[in-house]
Amino acid sequence: MKSLTLRASILSVVLLVLTLGIWELASQKPAAEQQLTEYEQLMGGAGASQEASLPMPSQIITHAARELRDPFYDKGPNDKGIGLQLMYSIGRVLLGYSLAAALAIPIGFVIGMSPLWRKALDPFIQVMKPISPLAWMPLALFVIKDSVASSVFVIFICSIWPMLINTAFGVASVRRDYINVARTHELSRIATAIQVILPAAAPTILTGMRISIGISWLVIVAAEMLVGGTGVGYYVWNEWNNLNLTSVIFSILMIGVIGMLLDLALAKAGKLVQYTD
Repeated sequence: MKSLTLRASILSVVLLVLTLGIWELASQKPAAEQQLTEYEQLMGGAGASQEASLPMPSQIITHAARELRDPFYDKGPNDKGIGLQLMYSIGRVLLGYSLAAALAIPIGFVIGMSPLWRKALDPFIQVMKPISPLAWMPLALFVIKDSVASSVFVIFICSIWPMLINTAFGVASVRRDYINVARTHELSRIATAIQVILPAAAPTILTGMRISIGISWLVIVAAEMLVGGTGVGYYVWNEWNNLNLTSVIFSILMIGVIGMLLDLALAKAGKLVQYTD
């Protein structure tokens, strides 16, 4: 297993270096064109080319090093560090996600333990689940009248369904033997849910939570592009408006890194609650 992990790591590094090398070579301008561009920039705005070009990896790495030296600076509404913008987004995601978990998991338990409630609530879930989270944004802005709270609501509404459905499925799939043993020991329904059903259903519940955190991180970027103000989504859109593609690509990479870390955290939690017969 260690040998496989080592070989996979080496292969990943090779692929990364190869990809960056090809990108670097493909992005380089011919020498004459590069000199002409530099001359036009020195001459000033007249006749200078305004066309943006895809930056080279070396430029992105240099920009990343510069940004990460002081990621939490705040020089005004439209000039904040990437770290500060990511903190705004993570805070909104965790708030909406936590509210969704606090509602979805108890309701999922009720649905999973009660066939009556499962049949009664299933039509509502099937209608609400396919609605795009961003479709709620205009209504949220109208009712809540606050862009930050509206973003949190959108995260809440997109997070709730995977957790609710997986919790209900996990609870309903618990072996009847466990329930019968709990009845033999005369445990109450609440005690049975906490002591027997929850440990058995925990891996499935964590799977739903892992799906939800990924969706939440995807949605917050789009939501912040719509409402503006602060957050990594707004950061990306603002840098695009400035035609700063180096910052755009850098922020995209940071979004991917944070999304990976959030997923790894839930994956680690899922391994800790593995239930064995």
